[in-house]
Amino acid sequence: MKFTHRLIVGTSVIALSATIGFTVLAQGPAQGQPPAAGPGQGPGRGQGGPGGAGGPGGRGAPAANLPPVPTAVTLPTVSGPVTGPGNPYESVQSLAPGKGLADFKYEAKEYFISGTANGQPYKTRIVVRKPISNSKFSGLVLVEPMHPSGSAHMFEMTSIYSMTSGHAAVDISAGGLQQVIDANPERYKGFAVGNAQVSEIIAQVGALVKSKESSSPFAGLKVRKMVLGGTSATAGTLIQYLNAHMVFRTPDMQRIYDGFMPTSNGSVIRQIDVPMVHVPTMLEVSNANITTRPDGDAPGDQYRVYEFPGMGHVDSRDNVRLIPNPCAIPVSTFPLQAYMSVALDYLYQWVDKGKAPPKADRIVKEGAAMAVDERGNPRGGIRSPYVDVPVTKYGVPNRGANPLPAKTSEYVTKGGQAAATQMCGLSAFQNDYSKEELVKLYGSKKAYRSMVEKRLNELQKAGWSLPVYKEMILADAAKVEF
Repeated sequence: MKFTHRLIVGTSVIALSATIGFTVLAQGPAQGQPPAAGPGQGPGRGQGGPGGAGGPGGRGAPAANLPPVPTAVTLPTVSGPVTGPGNPYESVQSLAPGKGLADFKYEAKEYFISGTANGQPYKTRIVVRKPISNSKFSGLVLVEPMHPSGSAHMFEMTSIYSMTSGHAAVDISAGGLQQVIDANPERYKGFAVGNAQVSEIIAQVGALVKSKESSSPFAGLKVRKMVLGGTSATAGTLIQYLNAHMVFRTPDMQRIYDGFMPTSNGSVIRQIDVPMVHVPTMLEVSNANITTRPDGDAPGDQYRVYEFPGMGHVDSRDNVRLIPNPCAIPVSTFPLQAYMSVALDYLYQWVDKGKAPPKADRIVKEGAAMAVDERGNPRGGIRSPYVDVPVTKYGVPNRGANPLPAKTSEYVTKGGQAAATQMCGLSAFQNDYSKEELVKLYGSKKAYRSMVEKRLNELQKAGWSLPVYKEMILADAAKVEF
């Protein structure tokens, strides 16, 4: 099935502020219909780029009504795979060059789902990405709410690892649904999700994935474990779902999600009864209200915080909105995907094999700011060759160029200075060392590349780098000239 590529310009620019650490956002009216009746609203919806997660936090929307005791959800009605009319909306837009679904023999199929959530009817879609050959499916599934920007960012940010491993991914169109509808009004006629319905829909989709129902996209496949991920605005959606996680169950009264991975988020998150790997980025760490919650191993506190120096709030390396660069400083090419995938792999091992991941140092702070080492990069955190054998200095936030360059992405061309301000404010930047500095540090290109490979091998052995990204990391080193 062919997915069209469609970029939507957000209607507002997110102001960067100290509230970045809390990314549960306020939410507007229901998508596709007037707001559903009821006392609550669902998870928030920020405005972010298709190649990057949404923005900093704000006021959280009230939660929907939840049952007082564990309660089985009703499975949604499913139709599909849907083949028309027209082409489906494409929620994966920013993958590494030459690393698309076809390169890994993966497929994307769209299904329509409908039912009742929070006492009101809804209709929306899910997109399932999995190996074309069912025999290649690992049994592990990453579910995410589609980001308000219209993108499945969690899949984008872990795609090479996920597809190399045979893992499946499901994105649920809840936030950003109007963009889906506008892309093909005929195909998506009747789509509607109320604000207070999102958590229950997430539960219903999870229960569907785990079910043996013939209508499930996973019918005939064994789903061993399933995790829910989210980034920035959808990390807020995930956090608001956690109360629902404690009460919603599959039709046979089993727990629905086996683990959680909120990213680009610095909130203090409640304890739950399953593992969680939390990944704040440099943007959240550099704010005063970054979470100080410690790692835990107890059954009620299976929690890890992983902070990676060099990682920006959005992935600017392959971000379609940031190519060409509309920012005042060169955008970071730090491979966010390589390290988000470390976190996801550890979460999968935790939920699937019961193997608790290692604890890690946090990025060192000096007051509200990140402390930097003698070469200008953040100290502490989970290390990589990019900061241990550096050729650049990473920082946040970037800022939009003014005036803008003559050529920019479709998104920035449509949105102008406001769009550049938005996206650059969410991205990391890099300031490269001069050739003279590189010679002083490493002597020669050969010596530099040898140091990178040595450090990479050490980190890989220690479990902080995945073999699937070794070629990418060494190729980056090979591009450095001095």
